[in-house]
Amino acid sequence: MNNLISKYNTPVPRYTSYPSSNFFHEHFSENDLLQAIELSNHQEPQHVSFYIHIPYCRRMCYYCGCNSYPRTTDAEEEAYIDAVIKEIERVCSKIDKKRKIAQIHYGGGSPTSINLKYIQRINGLLFSKFKCIENPEIAIECHAGYMNEQHFRSLVNAGFNRMSIGIQDFDTKVLKACNRLPTLLPIEEILALLRENNIRINLDFIYGLPKQTPESFSQSIQKAIDLSPDRLVTFSYAHLPRLFPRQRFLEKEGLPSEKQKDDIYHTSRQLLLNAGYIQVGLDHFVREDDELCRAALTKTLHRNFQGYCTRRTTGQVYAFGVTAISQLSNAYAQNTKNISEYIETVNRGHIPVKKGYSLNFEEQITREVITDLMCNEQIDWQELAIRFQRSIEEVKAATAYSEKKMRGFEQDGIIVFDDHKIVMKQKGSPFVRNVAASLDKLLINSDKTFSKPI
Repeated sequence: MNNLISKYNTPVPRYTSYPSSNFFHEHFSENDLLQAIELSNHQEPQHVSFYIHIPYCRRMCYYCGCNSYPRTTDAEEEAYIDAVIKEIERVCSKIDKKRKIAQIHYGGGSPTSINLKYIQRINGLLFSKFKCIENPEIAIECHAGYMNEQHFRSLVNAGFNRMSIGIQDFDTKVLKACNRLPTLLPIEEILALLRENNIRINLDFIYGLPKQTPESFSQSIQKAIDLSPDRLVTFSYAHLPRLFPRQRFLEKEGLPSEKQKDDIYHTSRQLLLNAGYIQVGLDHFVREDDELCRAALTKTLHRNFQGYCTRRTTGQVYAFGVTAISQLSNAYAQNTKNISEYIETVNRGHIPVKKGYSLNFEEQITREVITDLMCNEQIDWQELAIRFQRSIEEVKAATAYSEKKMRGFEQDGIIVFDDHKIVMKQKGSPFVRNVAASLDKLLINSDKTFSKPI
């Protein structure tokens, strides 16, 4: 394994989208987005997913690679939410009201850092405009370092049925090194309250942080297992201090080596598998009765900017707020990163599109190929050919497929492949991004910056 890490631990896209957001460009305009929204009413998937970005944090965690900003005044917070409401009204006026909500997701920043009456207001607006599918995913990311019992009850009353609690690590030494607060309430009390209200629970962790060892992180994961959440997520920390200068604070504390980080991942993964959790994708572990588990076992797992989902719950993503990225069938559009500019532009009656990307047909094929690989660790060329009504040869030609490259991956024990399929081997799973990158024509002669797989 050490030889594979040395060979393949090179910067590649995370492929949470295809193409990656650093390929978006400023020639994509508000009119381009409005046209894409109109077209989206006649494209698949027909379900609607809404993403709301709340950029504020009460305290900046050093590891954070999100688009987040220190919380300022109550007046700015209210002005921001008023702008989000106006943006929602403008975009939703273009969406066919017969379509149904499959997902709502709040991210940030820390969505729970603001007055939660605003969250209730936004959800109420969305629920008033569209009906929901049966059992939709209405989810929010929670920073429990500032949340008391009433805060959690407010979210229950707002209609959420899933909450992701950002634990990161139970070790207070790790949290202190990262400028992160532990939960305000005992974690056992939080989970008991949520279960009383039939809320599905995610516990989120990050590995690769200062002070972490395989032994210490295993203790945190074992505590999480004992709490028995519905889903447990172990995100790999991406160290990109050129993009996020605050990450340099972590260098002073010392980061685990690549070998240590790999050991942390595999040790915690084995604990979760032994406890009966099923691995889904790169970093999710779910119970056997979870809908994601059934999708993973049948190789029908999917993902969008909301994260892993099933084909039942996936939808085209309409995103609101500063830096938010809409993900439609043939286009991406990202809002401005500047909060003042966002508010001013929306108040003038415009959508503050800063950049975006229109996918040609080849890129739409490549997106499906890479999504299948990243979600289900296999590519079935015949199934994709049927999906796109093209030959296998035409589907492969839309990508940067190279039999020589596949042969190299196979010789290193990362994949097995033939003319009809590529299948990841278990020891090759950490390098699925490398295999995906080998299929990406946009990476040929690219100068874009990415993180390492491990």
